[in-house]
Amino acid sequence: MLTHPQHPSRPPSRMAGVSLIEVLVTVLILGFGLLGLAGLQSKLSIGLLESKERAQALVMLTNLTERIDVNRQNAAAYVSTSPLGTGDQQPVDCTTTTTQAARDLCEWSHALKGFSATKDNEAVGTMPGMRGCIAQVQTADETSGVCRPAVYRVTVAWQGMHPTKAPAVNCANDAYGNDDKMRRAISTQISIGLQGCQ
Repeated sequence: MLTHPQHPSRPPSRMAGVSLIEVLVTVLILGFGLLGLAGLQSKLSIGLLESKERAQALVMLTNLTERIDVNRQNAAAYVSTSPLGTGDQQPVDCTTTTTQAARDLCEWSHALKGFSATKDNEAVGTMPGMRGCIAQVQTADETSGVCRPAVYRVTVAWQGMHPTKAPAVNCANDAYGNDDKMRRAISTQISIGLQGCQ
């Protein structure tokens, strides 16, 4: 007797391929991922630019601190009553100033304005709107047994790209619009010791 081979039982047939809903869900998830990636890229670009601005401000800060350190005996002459840089009234030619401190402040103001590098007769050496302040935070006291040195604070301020916490130092307050959270500032202090004080 002839027998026919039996076919093993097959599972119920499924739809072959991918359904349209699965494709739409995948596209939606991919879209949100790409939007998140674009947002991250934007924040990274802003962070990189702010980092570059902070590096430029640090160069400006170091510049004047070194100038004061070289001319320590006249450190008090560097104190400014208003911010230097954008909007100040420094001479165009710094060689016309009469003292070393005045010349240093004039040259520093020009550097803050970006005059160290120009393109088509426009200053492009630093970011726009950079300002600097010099304040005395402690007066010298040569009284025997006290010997307290004079301390000066040098600050560089500039406008940031997005709001953060407002700086504690007040250099260039309200110079960058009504929102002081756009202002950035870095400071350092320089102490002028008293020779021979005991």
